[in-house]
Amino acid sequence: MTTSTPTRDRIIDAAMELFGAHGFRGTSVAKIEAAAGLTPGAGGLYHHFRSKEDLLRAGIDRHLARLRALRDIRATFTGVGDLRTELTLTARYALAELDEERELLQILAAEARSRPDLVRDAVNQLLGTSQQDFAAHLADLGNLPPDRANAIAAVALGSLYSARMPRDLFNADPTLDDETFVQTWVDMLITLLTP
Repeated sequence: MTTSTPTRDRIIDAAMELFGAHGFRGTSVAKIEAAAGLTPGAGGLYHHFRSKEDLLRAGIDRHLARLRALRDIRATFTGVGDLRTELTLTARYALAELDEERELLQILAAEARSRPDLVRDAVNQLLGTSQQDFAAHLADLGNLPPDRANAIAAVALGSLYSARMPRDLFNADPTLDDETFVQTWVDMLITLLTP
């Protein structure tokens, strides 16, 4: 049941989109099968997954694996040579990744009460490792002690997440354009990183 096939991938794609739009409980197996190009209600989903919950876990795991593969900011932007440029690229990259993971964030928010263990594990993987990696990067950039770098990383990443959450989780209108936000974010970090 863990082999990767085009049908399995189609099912995960369809399910994650439907879970993001309608929630886990609001999405039937038949809807997932229809969206994946299978015969609705025929049980084709169960050839690839033991249950709808197993499918949700597989979808979350796939999103997290993709993010782990893209996460190492130090490898991505090291050697740029200019702190302002490097931080600007980092902020734009992080916002773009949050945009790509809008569906995942919606699912995690919707399932937080009914599946707290699943959500906690996913959030710890999604946010915890990002903060550790970013703190290590900031420590290198600003020659900072680990506690200070960790605190700055928490503030910096928290502001990036909060720039997207009202829109992604509550369908609220953005209060600030990305360019102004990124410039302000970079200015803040430069102030915190330079003596």
